[in-house]
Amino acid sequence: MNIVFMGTPNFSVPVLTKLNQHHHIMLVVTQPDKAVGRKKIMMPSPVKVKALELGLPIFQPVSLRKDYQTIIDLKPDLIVTAAYGQMLPQELLDQIEAVNVHGSLLPHYRGGAPIQYALFDGLKETGITIMYMTYKMDSGDIIRQEKVSIEKDDNYETLSKKLSIVGADLLIQVLDDITQGTSQRTPQNEQDVTFAYTIKPADEEIHFGMTTSQMINRIRGLSPEPGATLHIKNMTLKVYRAQKGDIIDDKAIPGSVLMAHKRLIIKTIDGSIEFLEVQQPGKKVMATKDFLNGQNIIQQGDVIEGRK
Repeated sequence: MNIVFMGTPNFSVPVLTKLNQHHHIMLVVTQPDKAVGRKKIMMPSPVKVKALELGLPIFQPVSLRKDYQTIIDLKPDLIVTAAYGQMLPQELLDQIEAVNVHGSLLPHYRGGAPIQYALFDGLKETGITIMYMTYKMDSGDIIRQEKVSIEKDDNYETLSKKLSIVGADLLIQVLDDITQGTSQRTPQNEQDVTFAYTIKPADEEIHFGMTTSQMINRIRGLSPEPGATLHIKNMTLKVYRAQKGDIIDDKAIPGSVLMAHKRLIIKTIDGSIEFLEVQQPGKKVMATKDFLNGQNIIQQGDVIEGRK
C-alpha cells in the first residue's frame, strides 16, 4: 500500500520502522523541530531522525489544520498515525481513510497521554488499539486490539517501548486484512469512555496528600521525561524513581522527613516513601544518596508541606 505516516515521539519509531519494511511510505509527517534547553537548540523529533535515516521524505506543518493539501495531492491509499500530536482536519479525513495506533484499550484513555495515565492509575494491564480515525478524538471504530501486561518496574519509557513494538506488529496484521478486504470494525461503547488528556505542569506534581502508591505511580508515569515535580521548602526537585519506605512512624504527620542521611524517606498519609533518583534545577539526575551529601536544606524532622 502507498501510505502517509504521521508520528512524532519515540513511541512512533518502531511503528514507522516496521511499516517501512512492508509498505511504501510516500511521506512522513511529524511535528516541527523544538527548541530544547537553556540554549534553545532546535531538535528534530525522534520520527524525523528515523525518517532521515531511512531516506524518507518529511513534512512538518506548524498547523496541519491549515496545511494539509500536500498530503491530499499525493493521493495515498491510507494515512497511518501513531502519536502524531495534532488533530487531523475533517477535510483530510473526508478524502483519505486513516487508521491510528493508540496506546490503550479503547474506549479507555482517549487522548494524548494514555500510557502515562495507565501508570498513574496503577493498572496491571493496558494494550494497543488499531482504529479507524474520525474527527472526534480517538472515537473511531476499533479494528483490532492486543493486551499488554504492566510490570511493577515499568515506567513511561519501558511501557511505551513495549506497546510500540506490539502496535507495530498489530498494525501490519491490520493492513494485511484491509488489503484482503477482511478487516472488521467495532463501534466503541461510549458508556465506557475515559480520558487521558495531554499532561500539563500541574499533572507533574506530587505532594503529601497522596498515598504512597499514588506518588510512586505518578513518578513511574513521568519517568524519564519530564520527571515528577516535588516542592521542598524553597527548592524544586524532579523525582525519577521511588519505592515504598521501610520506616513507619504513625505519630508523624504526612511530609515529615523520617530519614535524610544517605536515604531520603518521608512520611505519607498511609506509610512512607523513599526517593531514589532526583534532580535539582540545572544539574544532572543523581542517586538520592549523592544529592543528600551535597545539601543542607533537608534535615530529619523537617516537615515538607509542598504544594497541595
